Amino acid sequence: MDQSQESWASSDAIRRTMLACRSRDTRPEKALRSLLHARGFRFRVCVRPVSDVRRTADIVFTRARVAVFVDGCFWHGCPDHYRVPKTNTDYWANKIAGNQRRDQETDFLLREAGWTVIRLWEHIDPGDAAQVVAGVVSVVRERI
Repeated sequence: MDQSQESWASSDAIRRTMLACRSRDTRPEKALRSLLHARGFRFRVCVRPVSDVRRTADIVFTRARVAVFVDGCFWHGCPDHYRVPKTNTDYWANKIAGNQRRDQETDFLLREAGWTVIRLWEHIDPGDAAQVVAGVVSVVRERI
């Protein structure tokens, strides 16, 4: 049976490629985690900051209440790197817009629950990203 006729994907090859995309432990996430760990920071990976909110953060500092998201340029619509695919343009436009709305809602829900939210694009240099996260976590920890 031809999967492309039952799927959002324009072809079986595209479908396989998209299904292979990881939702956690991506290269940018792992690079950031490695640098933070080397700086002495300890954190949880891919957990819900707020148990009754069905959203997981990539890196969570539970005591400091800081949630870090490393957003993929394609999936989250990076203003610098996102390009609309040439096939299924309506599907992808709606998909990315929905992801962006969900990201905004997630940020709102977490902030309402007392969390600090950090969103970083996957294209940001891991060293720069680690510096941002370390700075925010350090400031928040000083307040506690």
